[in-house]
Amino acid sequence: MTSAPPSAPSSVGDFPDGAERYTVGVDFGTLSGRAVVVRVRDGEELASAVHEYRHGVIEERLPGTDAPLPPDWALQHPEDWRDVLRNAVPEAVAAAGVEPGAVIGIATDFTACTVLPTSAGGTPLSETALAGRPHAWPKLWKHHAAQPQADRINALAHERGEKWIGRYGGKISAEWQFAKALQVLEEDPEVYEACARWIEAADWIVWQLTGAESRNTCTAGYKGIHQDGGYPGEEYLAALNPRFADFARTRLEFPLSPLGSRAGSLTEEAAAWTGLRPGIAVAAGNVDAHVTAAAAQTVEDGRLLAIMGTSTCHIVNSPVLAEVPGICGVVNGGVVEGSYGYEAGQSAVGDIFAWVLRQGVPREYYEEADARGEDLHALLTRKAAAQPVGAHGLVALDWLNGNRSVLVDHHLSGVVVGLTLATRPEDVYRAMLEATAFGTRVIVETLENGGVPVREFVVAGGLARNELLMRIYADVLRRPVSLAASLQGPALGSAVHAAVAAGAHPDVRTATAAMGRLRRDVFLPDDRRADAYDALFAEYRLLHDRFADGDQLHRLRRLRDTALATG
Repeated sequence: MTSAPPSAPSSVGDFPDGAERYTVGVDFGTLSGRAVVVRVRDGEELASAVHEYRHGVIEERLPGTDAPLPPDWALQHPEDWRDVLRNAVPEAVAAAGVEPGAVIGIATDFTACTVLPTSAGGTPLSETALAGRPHAWPKLWKHHAAQPQADRINALAHERGEKWIGRYGGKISAEWQFAKALQVLEEDPEVYEACARWIEAADWIVWQLTGAESRNTCTAGYKGIHQDGGYPGEEYLAALNPRFADFARTRLEFPLSPLGSRAGSLTEEAAAWTGLRPGIAVAAGNVDAHVTAAAAQTVEDGRLLAIMGTSTCHIVNSPVLAEVPGICGVVNGGVVEGSYGYEAGQSAVGDIFAWVLRQGVPREYYEEADARGEDLHALLTRKAAAQPVGAHGLVALDWLNGNRSVLVDHHLSGVVVGLTLATRPEDVYRAMLEATAFGTRVIVETLENGGVPVREFVVAGGLARNELLMRIYADVLRRPVSLAASLQGPALGSAVHAAVAAGAHPDVRTATAAMGRLRRDVFLPDDRRADAYDALFAEYRLLHDRFADGDQLHRLRRLRDTALATG
């Protein structure tokens, strides 16, 4: 590791008494990366900067080629992630008006499972001679083409009675590491053989900052089936595919770094990218949802945090280990040391609302929005808010990008019931808002029925700004909705972890108390509306259970895929 110059402080103890210290948190999202500069003493956010990914989500064609990607693929470009370090970090530091020498640490978080194959030295295979092959590229979290592999992983685990399968609600997701890696092996063995390391982007970006490989307990536990000190055994993996037997030992195995620990020091090269001092602390990698718990002060047991954006991830800590059907995973210390962290989620939330705008809004709505100076979301929200609960006569399933929890089936699809010739865009829009709230209620009830209490419901993310949506959640859940005070929860949470890694706070719980922020009980349930939603939720539940086996929805998907493949 590169050490700091003698003239610059290299640890918190080297700063003069009373001197302010800062950390930088960097949040790598689905479409952009955000950096925030935070004061260590109290969590004050001084400035932030955003860098949009030039390549965005790669879903249609492989970069540099005319080759179309198959259905359900979603890739990303590693250079977009490096560009966040080169652009967003120095811009945020400059905007904050702090001297780079006063920054004592940096931490990052990432979408997950966003995973990539690399060489032994960490070079993405998409940056090698294999760049023309889709499986050489990083697979974004919402790459769902590995569902057949996930189905086999789950069936074999239950057949063999593998202990770990219960820790993941009985099903490993098509989004997670093993399903995606098995897909690479079976569809492009040459890329799989060239893959020396199979690594979460959350860990790869730390490798870029420190010059050394590291792995964190969060992604290993939730996305990599690491339980009770190890990965699934070679006998099980060989039964999936003989060439897969050594996958964990050769491509995953590495000492795991606890969350908030120091993974290494900033290299000279990374310091040149970011404008920060070489040698400062770089924290272990983390997942965007899980790290937000520190920003929202939800590390204590029973506070369920919903990080709501393009998708939603639900995080709650508990003192007890329970096997809850359909959850994404439970990991000891997966969010904070001393608690079992439970994860669940919905594969599309904000993406569903955006879909309505793209597909179902006539020209006169655009004209009305322009005349009123509103965007389309504001227009549809205003129109939908004027309706009594149930007035649209609709109920919808929030499965437009599959179901992450509690059915764990990414080949499910959306359903809307009750459409008539009188149905308007705002009706569909409100039905979709409600569908996501109903999906969250299924998750909350499943957690509580499984022995994991939910004492408080907290929302972070951009969707918290939609007051109608928050009121709907309060009414559907029949409980108050609290809000994370920061609109940059993941980045602030990363900055909290950076402060711990740099030694400014002794642990994540202490740092959270000092630097996190929470607005309690901002939206309260209304009994009358809640009663009406109970009746509507009963209809949602009937629809949910009718299509839960996937039989008809899977047939429709196969018909679609066949038609696309044959032209």
